[in-house]
Amino acid sequence: MIVMNSKYIMLPLTLLMMAMACTKVKDYNEPVSDDPTKPGVITNIKVANFNGGSYITYSLPASGNILYVKAEYVIDEKTGRKRQTKSSYYSDSITVQGFAENKEYAVTLTTVTRSNVESDAVTVNVFPDTPVYRQVAKTIRMQPDFGGLNVQITNVDKKPVGVIVLYKPEGADNYAIYEQKFSDFAEVGFSSRGFDTLPKQFAVYITDQWGNNSDTVFQTISPLYEEQLDKSKFFGNALPSDGVIGFSWQLANLWNGNNGGTGWHTVQENKPMPIVATFGLGVSAKISRFVLHGRSGYEYAHGNPKVFSIWGSDKPAPADQVLPVFAEEGTVLGDWVNMGNYEWPGPPSGAPPTAPTATDRSVFNRGMEFNVPFTAPKTRFIRLAVSESWSGATFAHAMEITLFGNTN
Repeated sequence: MIVMNSKYIMLPLTLLMMAMACTKVKDYNEPVSDDPTKPGVITNIKVANFNGGSYITYSLPASGNILYVKAEYVIDEKTGRKRQTKSSYYSDSITVQGFAENKEYAVTLTTVTRSNVESDAVTVNVFPDTPVYRQVAKTIRMQPDFGGLNVQITNVDKKPVGVIVLYKPEGADNYAIYEQKFSDFAEVGFSSRGFDTLPKQFAVYITDQWGNNSDTVFQTISPLYEEQLDKSKFFGNALPSDGVIGFSWQLANLWNGNNGGTGWHTVQENKPMPIVATFGLGVSAKISRFVLHGRSGYEYAHGNPKVFSIWGSDKPAPADQVLPVFAEEGTVLGDWVNMGNYEWPGPPSGAPPTAPTATDRSVFNRGMEFNVPFTAPKTRFIRLAVSESWSGATFAHAMEITLFGNTN
C-alpha cells in the first residue's frame, strides 16, 4: 500500500519533470537565442567501452549559451549507416551505441548553443566491446522438435535482440523469414512448427534494435512426428491435494470434446492456491503443446485460469504431492516434475479484462495454445495447477484440454 500511495504522491512532480523534459527536447530543434558567439569545445574527454557502445565523459566549455553536446558517428562501415546522439548541457557525458563490430570507430563531438551555433569538432576514437547481437549469435542452438525445430539462445547481457528463423522450401532458390521472436530474457527458447517429418532447410540469425544482423547459421532438420493424444484413453486420477469439484461438474468433462456445457469446476472454498486437477493419459507420451479452453460467458473473469502450471509424472501410480504456487520449470517434487509455467494473455485489444471487446471474447473462446518445453520428460499423468484465476478467487474452472505430442 505504501508503494501504491507514493505513486500518486509523485504524479504531479512526474508530470512537471515530463513537461521540462519535453521543453528541452524542443529546444534542441528551435533556436531560442540570437547570440552568434561560437562556443568552445569540450575537454578532458574519457572513454569507457561496453558491448556495442561507449560512454564518453567530458568537461563543458565555459560558454554560457550551450544547449547540448552532439555526437555523430558511423556504426557500420560496410553500409555507411550513421547515428547521431545528443546530451543536454545538464550532463557531462554522452552514450554512443549500436556499433556493428568490436573495432575502432571515430566519434565527432560538437557543442551547440541555443542559437544553433556549433563549436569546432573534436574527434575521439572509441573501441566498443563485442556487440550483444554477435555474442548471442554464437549461442544459437537448433534441434528437431514436434512439427518443426526448436531454437535456443543465451543473452547474458539481457539486451533486446531479435531471433529470426528462415526456411527454404523445397525447390526454392532463397530462404524466407518464417518466424521472428524479440526478447531481452537471458535464456530464450521457442519452437517453429507447421512442417511434416521430411528433412527441411532452416537458418537462424540475430538482429538488434539498430539494424545490425549477425552471420546466419544454417542447419538441415527433420521435424519430429506429432499427433493429438487420444482422449478416449484419458481417465481421472484425483489426488488428496486436488481441488474439490462442485456444482455437479466432472473432471472427465475436461476431455469430452465439448467446449460448452459443463466442464471442470472446483467449489468456492477458502483454500490455498494452487487449485489442482489430476488425470491420466493412458499412455506414456512426450508432450509438445496443449490447447486449453476457458469457460465461455466469463471471458478473462471468474475462475478461468490466468496463471497456471503443468506438472507431469511417468510413474505408473504417482503419489500425491502438495504443489507450490510457483516453481521453476524442471523442478521435481516427489513423483512430479514441473513441465511448464504459463499465463493466459490478456485481451488482445488492450481493453481491461473487466471490459473485453467482442473480438477479445471471440479470441478467448477459441481456446489458447501453449507450448511445452522441449526438455520436458515423457509423462503418463498430468496435473493442471491454477495459481491465479482472473477474478483472484480461490476456485478454478476450465472446459477442455487437448494435448499433442508423440507416444513412441
